[in-house]
Amino acid sequence: MVKIHNFGAGPAKLPEEVYEILKQELSNFEGTGISLLETSHRTPAYAKLNKDVQDVVRKLLNVPNNYKILFLSGGGQGQFAAVPLNLISRTGSADYVVTGAWSAKAAKEAKKYGKVNMVLPPTDRYVEIPDQSTWKLDPNASYVHICTNETIHGIEFDFIPDTKGVPLVADMSSNFMSKKIDVSKFGVIYGGAQKNIGTAGVALVIVREDLLNQALPICPSILDWTVNAKADSILNTPPMFAIQVMGRVLQWIERHGGLDAMAELAIKKSSLIYEVIENSNGFYNAPVAKKDRSKMNIPFRIGSLNGDEVLEKEFLKGAEALGLIQLKGHRDVGGIRASTYNAVTVEEVQSLVSYMKDFHKKHAK
Repeated sequence: MVKIHNFGAGPAKLPEEVYEILKQELSNFEGTGISLLETSHRTPAYAKLNKDVQDVVRKLLNVPNNYKILFLSGGGQGQFAAVPLNLISRTGSADYVVTGAWSAKAAKEAKKYGKVNMVLPPTDRYVEIPDQSTWKLDPNASYVHICTNETIHGIEFDFIPDTKGVPLVADMSSNFMSKKIDVSKFGVIYGGAQKNIGTAGVALVIVREDLLNQALPICPSILDWTVNAKADSILNTPPMFAIQVMGRVLQWIERHGGLDAMAELAIKKSSLIYEVIENSNGFYNAPVAKKDRSKMNIPFRIGSLNGDEVLEKEFLKGAEALGLIQLKGHRDVGGIRASTYNAVTVEEVQSLVSYMKDFHKKHAK
């Protein structure tokens, strides 16, 4: 069997080192003699894990003391509802900066709970982040919501927007822990773990304390940040195994140079692929403006800007034969997509780049 190189967008690759740790812990967690999968969430063993994972999040991101760190069920989409349910009560309205499919879904969900101001004109073609001078922000908004990395369209913020004092809320599902950020510039940061920091089942939420105690009366307790903060994320049985995996991934990041090292690798890996695209004389086409290209998710088309489906199917078939898997673009946009999250190695990207060059050489006109 060929060695598998997983470029999936999520659930995504986990570090091999973490797999080895999980194998050892699966049937004997922290010397308890049983698996965490069958351990009560009220035990000292789980309480320690809960604290350890919070500690590594706080250390890696340098999270200020006036922020709570929560582990919640429902993934990123659960937080699409939790954000307005917890925050929109102040003024009844919120600003949404829609730069791709996921921020669009977040805005759609928020409309159930209050007024949503679309900061940017509607579009069905997401290829860039418009200059902030063109944004129509409402100074009366309860918060401003962005998605810092659009997994489907491959658009990433390389700046923190100036929201003029209105709390900034960021969905960081697909670029969490890929670089250092100034947490103090955000009111809330959240994201599902399965793309860059773990596996499906848990959302990581970092919320500034002054934004608690504002939930709408209809907010379910399971989505209420204040209730969960008071319960230290153990309101009910949490997604314990997913939290364990996330913790082991974050500890792996810490052991391997922290966020500075992850950022350096992200630039190196994505640059290798973008360089092949740029040097292909139009055979490969990246639709996103260079200034906004993601370092985590790299979508591209083959043969033309709109893609040659025959060539793209052949590319995917040949890639899978070499163990280069989960490269098919999202069903909403088609084409090819390579996700180069923290766990993806430079050597794996080099294998993909070599195949891209060979495929181009074979099919160039």
